Amino acid sequence: MGKFPIADAELSKIMICKRCKARNKVGATKCRKCGCPYLRPKRKDIKVKK
Repeated sequence: MGKFPIADAELSKIMICKRCKARNKVGATKCRKCGCPYLRPKRKDIKVKK
């Protein structure tokens, strides 16, 4: 991802809500903002635009 591997390791411990796009802790079972149970891990690679 970036230059700093320590920062990359911390960013990879984030779960993203599929409904409201809020950041949650890695052990979360539901979103802290909307209560939605649908979470995904933060994307680890950079998305390339065409």
